[in-house]
Amino acid sequence: MFRPVALFALLLSALMLVYPKAGVAQDGRVYIQVEALPDRATAETRARAYSALFPETAGFGLRSGWFGILLGPYPPAEAAALLASLKSERLIPSDSFIALPRDLRDPFWPAEGTAAPAPVEPAADSGVDPATETTALEPAPVPQPVQTPDEDRQQARDSEALLTPEDRRDLQSALQWFGYYPSAIDGAFGPGTRNSMSAWQEARGYEPTGILTTRQRRALLDAWQGELAAFGFQQVIEAESGITVTLPLGLVEFDHYEPPFVHYRAKMDGAPMIVLISQPGDQAALYGLYDVLQTLDAVPLDGARDRDDRSFRIRGTSAKADTTVYATLNGDRIKGWMLLSTPGNEGRDARILKVLQDSFSPDGDSVLDPGMVAMDAGAKAGLLAGLEVRKPKLSRTGFFVSADGLVATTVEAVAQCGRVTIDRTTDAEVTLADATSGLALLKPKSALAPRAVAAFATASTRPGSEVAVPGYSYEDRLPAPVLTFGTYEDAQGLNGEADLSRLSLQSLPGDAGGAVLDGTGAVLGMLLPPAPTGGKQLPAGVAFALSGAEIARLLTANGLAPQTPTAPAPLTPGALAEVATGMTALVSCWE
Repeated sequence: MFRPVALFALLLSALMLVYPKAGVAQDGRVYIQVEALPDRATAETRARAYSALFPETAGFGLRSGWFGILLGPYPPAEAAALLASLKSERLIPSDSFIALPRDLRDPFWPAEGTAAPAPVEPAADSGVDPATETTALEPAPVPQPVQTPDEDRQQARDSEALLTPEDRRDLQSALQWFGYYPSAIDGAFGPGTRNSMSAWQEARGYEPTGILTTRQRRALLDAWQGELAAFGFQQVIEAESGITVTLPLGLVEFDHYEPPFVHYRAKMDGAPMIVLISQPGDQAALYGLYDVLQTLDAVPLDGARDRDDRSFRIRGTSAKADTTVYATLNGDRIKGWMLLSTPGNEGRDARILKVLQDSFSPDGDSVLDPGMVAMDAGAKAGLLAGLEVRKPKLSRTGFFVSADGLVATTVEAVAQCGRVTIDRTTDAEVTLADATSGLALLKPKSALAPRAVAAFATASTRPGSEVAVPGYSYEDRLPAPVLTFGTYEDAQGLNGEADLSRLSLQSLPGDAGGAVLDGTGAVLGMLLPPAPTGGKQLPAGVAFALSGAEIARLLTANGLAPQTPTAPAPLTPGALAEVATGMTALVSCWE
């Protein structure tokens, strides 16, 4: 005898002869949708399982934002017959339905390189004569089920009249869930509800009458309730943070506290993460949180921002992340949430965001206590508790050369940058990058008012004079520049370059671009990054600077008059440090 799996394989082959698979959906062909999953990874796993039984399995993104598993495509009549047959044999879920190609989005299955499964062969020791096997198991024709006609318009009206107010509100909620109905859930089937019903019917291939039949209502409600079950929305009363909110616990689960955050991690690949925010504070703290959150790698810089006196909202989008943040100030407490997701899940995320917004209640008196969990020094210093801070590719030093915030720096600081900032938060435009001299000029995109502006020395400097270079030696790891002292050795380079000066100075890479100052605070030049000199390794402490005269020439050529010193007398160490740090800027290069 044949094993059951072999018999099923032959039956499947017969079905494939009757309903052949097309490479792409041609005009008039339809699919049978058997499942929809909220994330792609799970959908691919399920599609792989279906493919073992149905070689014609396909996977497409759906307009809801979910991922559909479908069989086909087939001619409509054959699809209807096959749908009924497979349902009756319980080979596919009972809520499977006909799907139109126009409702499908980007394909994700078969995955690239996936081969169709090999047909199942009968056991070698079956004892059946191959010559008689085909005749004995010639598949019978697939029975054509009798299709029960759906209700006509009057019958649909009659059945609709039997709906309770709760039934009507459920239908509106389902239509709203799928993006068809934008108005209030009131159970009144006015023009808005009728238009949304028509739109839903048209999207599913039904006649757009604006009156759902009993069968259509059932399909709509089943799809809605199926998605609700997959999301697993449940009210969460967060006593520690003082927040009550409804969360999709089918997709996320509690992870840990790290004040001011409560972390809910993704349960599966492709699912989002949710972070609740709870901390004491006032308006200044709210504004500070607004700035700090935008330094997170998970909060892209592109996207809408909205902030008022009592709340803010951030939407950050990039090729890798799609994040929404909301926070509000309630008395002396700041509460909020973050939804961290990835592009391609807009439909799913829109449903989660609506539930978050509608259910979020920050009225609890509690806020997260920074001492409730043990944190190491790094976590305490970061203030971002478990969320990765966005870091620049590199940071170098610059100095202000105009009262409106124009910054001079080294070309190295701005090479191959997707974005350049001054002092961490101010975006800047590169207006000059002179590879020959190594000088770059940055113009801030928003107004800056530096505490001091560079004034360029007009007299020659005696070799052996002490110089100081204010710089961000440790790049962005310290909040203020470091003052490094050295000696002015020569007014030219080792090969007689007139636009260079040679220094004796122990510097670090982050110091490059810093102003070289004499004892009066006047600028003698700009510290250049170390560079090979004819393949020679120079002694430690040898450094070079672009001369102040060359910087002044380039500034003038670019329409800016360089300032000259007004007080040539030497400054006290304290006064020199104040002038030096006031004119110095942190220049950061970002991907």
